[in-house]
Amino acid sequence: MDKVADIRLTVVGEHLFAVRIDGSPGVDWRRHYSHLAYTLIDTPSSVAAGVRSYLDAFGLTFGAFDFGLDQDGCWWLYECNPNGQWAWFPAPITNLITTAIADQLQHPEGRAPV
Repeated sequence: MDKVADIRLTVVGEHLFAVRIDGSPGVDWRRHYSHLAYTLIDTPSSVAAGVRSYLDAFGLTFGAFDFGLDQDGCWWLYECNPNGQWAWFPAPITNLITTAIADQLQHPEGRAPV
C-alpha cells in the first residue's frame, strides 16, 4: 500500500472521531508531531460497522484505531489501542473527545437525558 495519510479513529461509545493526519516525512507519524496537520473527517459506513463489531467482540466502549489511507481512499487497519492516547490533538478535537468520554462515564447506558 502506498500511504498518502494516516487516520486515528477514536471511538467513544456511539461517537466516532476520525482524524486525518498529514505531513509525516516518515512511515511512523508519531515521530514527527511538529510536522503534522490534523483534520476531522467522516468515517465510511463500512469502517464504522467494522470498528463497532470489533469493540463489541471485546466488550469495549473505547478504542483508538490506527489506519493508513491509500491514494484510492481505502482505509487500511493497523491496530486498535484499547487505551489509546488522544489528548495530543489540537484543542478543538481534544475537547470533542473529552466531552464524549465524560458523557460516556456519566451515562454508560447511552445518551445523556435532555
